[in-house]
Amino acid sequence: MILSQVKSILKSLDTVNFILEDGTKIPEHFHITEVGLITKDFIDCGGTIRKETVINFQLWNANDFDHRLQPQKLINIIELSEKVLGIEDLEIEVEYQTQTIGKYDLNFNGNDFVLQNKKTACLAQDQCGIPATKNKIVQEISLCSPGAGCC
Repeated sequence: MILSQVKSILKSLDTVNFILEDGTKIPEHFHITEVGLITKDFIDCGGTIRKETVINFQLWNANDFDHRLQPQKLINIIELSEKVLGIEDLEIEVEYQTQTIGKYDLNFNGNDFVLQNKKTACLAQDQCGIPATKNKIVQEISLCSPGAGCC
């Protein structure tokens, strides 16, 4: 999800809710402690130089159970970040701590922002030396088909 989509959704909400992909709710007293711009310069295993830039939201829970981030307050934080940091309309990555700090993609299900698990992948599969998966024909065999001897 890109930043403009988040801002558009926030304008239509009365409350801001986040959940994990498995349906676990992030406590409603969460804070967004950072809105930032992260740029990663790297070389993939095939030797290609790459650059990725994402907007980062960091969610944090504190023991201030009376806290509730309102949609307009989050819009204000985002707009200040755009102005001060020169943030463009990029993909959003969310940091949230469960057992360890996790990085998540962001989606919206109509009610809640959903933290979706990120996956690693080889960016240079043609150079990695790992054979491409061959298409396999899977044949279902019923043990109780006529003549199988189970009926």
